[in-house]
Amino acid sequence: MLEELFNLVKNVAGESASNSTEIAPDQQTEVVAEATNTVASGLRNIVAGGGIQSLISLLSGNNQQQGKSSLLSNPIVSMMIGHFAGKLMNKMNIGNAQASSIANSLIPGVISSLIGNINDSGNSAFSIENLLKSITGGQTEQVAQQNPQFNITNLINQFTGVGNGQQQQQSPGILEVIGQLAQGAQQQQARNGGGLLDLIKGFTQ
Repeated sequence: MLEELFNLVKNVAGESASNSTEIAPDQQTEVVAEATNTVASGLRNIVAGGGIQSLISLLSGNNQQQGKSSLLSNPIVSMMIGHFAGKLMNKMNIGNAQASSIANSLIPGVISSLIGNINDSGNSAFSIENLLKSITGGQTEQVAQQNPQFNITNLINQFTGVGNGQQQQQSPGILEVIGQLAQGAQQQQARNGGGLLDLIKGFTQ
């Protein structure tokens, strides 16, 4: 899933980072890698902190915050924009205004494209289930084994209210599931030393 995300970022970056006169050609791949790291780490950190409901709300496509302009007001996206802009300034010596411009264009564009791909029934490469499996190091499968009634689709429906137009009542074991998925994400953080950049850079070779 990480490589698919990297390729998605690379495609979206065509109109923001790659065409920027303030980014040298030899920096373009690093910009894409940093953007991928920002999005992947940001999503993982949300799950690790027990905020899976916020992630599902963002990516499910059942809210109205899919456009770039609307995504700018989403706190998760705003966090990623600030983090990414800081990386552009501190690691690549890109000016504040240009870094902010790139981040405000690229990150919402990536999230918008990710939402579109996840909610495209004809795209098997992207799904919330695959994303959570990657984020949690396969913890979703272990949770399913321990809880026969557990299903990602049902989890999504509980958080988005699909089926009756309202927030559905959460099942008694939902907090335990959230905790188990958070633990899986935390373990992934520990395995990767808190960062994914080295893994991502492997896709550029």
